[in-house]
Amino acid sequence: MVLFLTFYPYKMKQTLFFLSLFLSVNVFAQYSDSSHDSRVVVHSDYRLDILGKRISEINTSILKAQARTAKGYRLMVLNTNDREYALRVRSELLQRFPEQKPYMWFANPYIKIKFGNFRTKEEATDYKSQISKMLDGASVYLLSETIEVKPDKDFDPDELR
Repeated sequence: MVLFLTFYPYKMKQTLFFLSLFLSVNVFAQYSDSSHDSRVVVHSDYRLDILGKRISEINTSILKAQARTAKGYRLMVLNTNDREYALRVRSELLQRFPEQKPYMWFANPYIKIKFGNFRTKEEATDYKSQISKMLDGASVYLLSETIEVKPDKDFDPDELR
């Protein structure tokens, strides 16, 4: 008798669980009694639509961010420890080539300047010769890098999928 009482609460909980599961299925699903058409009607929560729209917005923003970068080329223009010279070169690059962007950063003890977001080697090579002349024949190196790309105004993220 003691053995039966120790397992009884477990069996009772299990029975109640399956009974509540069965009743909840009957509450949320309606079955038609027609012999020709047997279908299940499911009532969904309105919050699922809101969640779906939010996930879609997040995925679109991620695709737009990924579309802003691509494989391309930049030019290594300068690697120096003279800050004033680096600032002069940067300002001259900005004045002569406003359509491209110089990237300047400090890597102790040097100041480095990379230049441009070029999609092709040919485009980068044209700028390379102009910049080398601007710096009195200094060496300018072509680097393969991930570059920034401006997406078109009629950008459609569904085309990337």
